[in-house]
Amino acid sequence: MTSTETMRLDKWLWCARFYKTRGLATDEIGKGRVTVNGQAAKPARDVRPGDTVALRQGPVARTVTVRALSGMRGPAPVAQLLYEETAESIAAREAAAEQRRLAPEPAATLQEGRPTKRDRRDIERATGRVAAPGWDSRWSASIDE
Repeated sequence: MTSTETMRLDKWLWCARFYKTRGLATDEIGKGRVTVNGQAAKPARDVRPGDTVALRQGPVARTVTVRALSGMRGPAPVAQLLYEETAESIAAREAAAEQRRLAPEPAATLQEGRPTKRDRRDIERATGRVAAPGWDSRWSASIDE
């Protein structure tokens, strides 16, 4: 860990392993998914220990407090020492995960829509119609027929 007082936001997010690359961190900041101390931020914004960073990783929203700065990206256990997630953020994240787990499968709620190939064949069999002739009735160029 470095002894510098400030660090670029995009670099800190990358070092703390919130995003896989600095480019991804920059993109997320640019989309407005990262705030520092409640204010919109830019990738070059300086962060200091004690700052509060709110970010989104996919569907997961997190609020963390910067504890330390690091000049390089290290292993996950070291990166977790760079921040502390707030209690409200942990509770909200766990509640959201539970809700996603209990939510019904979206495809199971579909009542209408285009039938699958299997459904179409079942419908044709039930109504007695055959849309196209089967393999047996196809024309063949072989001599033995």
